[in-house]
Amino acid sequence: MSGLLLRLAGPLQSWGERSTFDVRDTAGFPTHSGLLGLLACVMGRRRGESLEDLAALTFTIRVDRPGTRIIDYQTAGGALPPSMKVPTADGKGRPAGKGTVQTWREYLADAVFVVAVQGPSEVLDQVRHALRYPHWQPYLGRRSCPPDQPLLLDVPVEDPVAELCTRVPLARRVGKDEETVPVDFIFPVERRDGVRSEIHDVPVAFTSVDRAYSPRPVWRSTLTLPAELGVSTWREYPEQLRKYLNGKGVACHSG
Repeated sequence: MSGLLLRLAGPLQSWGERSTFDVRDTAGFPTHSGLLGLLACVMGRRRGESLEDLAALTFTIRVDRPGTRIIDYQTAGGALPPSMKVPTADGKGRPAGKGTVQTWREYLADAVFVVAVQGPSEVLDQVRHALRYPHWQPYLGRRSCPPDQPLLLDVPVEDPVAELCTRVPLARRVGKDEETVPVDFIFPVERRDGVRSEIHDVPVAFTSVDRAYSPRPVWRSTLTLPAELGVSTWREYPEQLRKYLNGKGVACHSG
């Protein structure tokens, strides 16, 4: 087993958990299916193709910034029966063939997550190559959500979870008198200090239609990280990332 690190940041992210056409929600952190979809995208795999090799990967998520949940209200036209049309001023709805449906789409604005990806070395080597040379543009849950760069924190990593605790810069402001900072993690395996919950995000059928997902448990834990991983001003964060990618680095204590 080895690992790599993904930094998921951008103006908007959306990681659907219970989405339907009318209401498309987002979970509060990247979902298993969404992360597999991101990797399958950069590897050039079409919907319905096998993800058996990627199923061996596990994801531990550090919540640098949870972001702000926002809702985008949209309308979409279509040939709908009168009962499904949005009423117009005269109460009759739009003409035949021009019916309108409403949708509410949730996003996380200004969120930042760093994900430790672990699994067989041969699979991770393929994933790393695809992230360096993506077949298709990666996106953060939806195609309308492109990621900031760097997406791949392309440094040698033996233990990516420990790396999140000790070296990877934290996208969070900390005060000059703070020595530690509490940070939430989402773990795929049981932890004594974790709060267990369940999420339906393991793809059973990953086709364009009739998608199906099975549940899995996750554990949310708050770890105490060194304040040195954070920044005093946002201008420092890109420079901290640059230094990290050039090989610098600080100890993490369970909270």
